[in-house]
Amino acid sequence: MIRIEDLTKIYKTGSVEVKALKDVNLNIEKEEFVAIMGPSGSGKSTLMNILGCLDRPTEGRYILDNVDTISLNDKKLASIRNRKIGFVFQSFNLLPRTTALKNVELPMMYAGLSKKERRKRAYQLLEKVGLGDRADHKPNELSGGQKQRVAIARALANNPAIILADEPTGNLDTKSGEDIMGIFQKLNSEGVTIILVTHEDDIAHHAKRIVSFRDGRLIDDKKVNKQLIAKSALSQE
Repeated sequence: MIRIEDLTKIYKTGSVEVKALKDVNLNIEKEEFVAIMGPSGSGKSTLMNILGCLDRPTEGRYILDNVDTISLNDKKLASIRNRKIGFVFQSFNLLPRTTALKNVELPMMYAGLSKKERRKRAYQLLEKVGLGDRADHKPNELSGGQKQRVAIARALANNPAIILADEPTGNLDTKSGEDIMGIFQKLNSEGVTIILVTHEDDIAHHAKRIVSFRDGRLIDDKKVNKQLIAKSALSQE
């Protein structure tokens, strides 16, 4: 699904160069659940931006589903983002004056689905994350955990093969965070590849593999021996 070869990312500020990533090599197979860990400044968010086709590496290759992304123009990268990748962020990134249903519909509008198709699928996705009865609520009427569930439903809108989640439990209490990890584990069991950035060790151990970064380099890559199994939140609330 994902192959990264000798990947380096350099940011320039005036005459100063900062290597955010240094000679990274990484393979992620279809249907894996991978947690990416590391302290602030380790390069994990830079890697996620490249994996999500939001940024390009300075050197090296990023091959996504047998497509070398380095050769693609911005329009083709945007098409890949919309079709193959769903994003979940720490801050939810929901439109504040828009209902949960319309927030979930948004990616489908860009994909060209009809209003009837968008509405039907958005309802189905909200039900999938346990929020069928909150479809007409706006973000300020939802708890943090509920907002993140809406964000997950939105990420699933165009049936992506990969979910990229950047600190998705960072703004949540322990119970809500556990609920969100339960949803990710269920999605993974249904065949969705999950790549999760976190600085929390217990959250990382809900994944099946942990990849660790420090100072822009990949320093450890191991399978999780005792995966923590979260209680699914899909039938709650």
